Amino acid sequence: MSSQKPTLVKCPQCKQDVIWSEQSPHRPFCSKKCQMIDFGEWADEENAIAGAPDMSDSDGWSEEHHS
Repeated sequence: MSSQKPTLVKCPQCKQDVIWSEQSPHRPFCSKKCQMIDFGEWADEENAIAGAPDMSDSDGWSEEHHS
């Protein structure tokens, strides 16, 4: 009989250990509260995925036609 150790991850908000399985429905978060705090940070644009800067407003491009 093989008994595997459960995979543990740290909650991104509070750093509490979370078992990565169906018994942790909010994984990788430890709770709905931590999940919602994280969601709020993304919604408030406190978090962002690194990438090329958005140049659409600063490169002189416009949809308006100038004659």
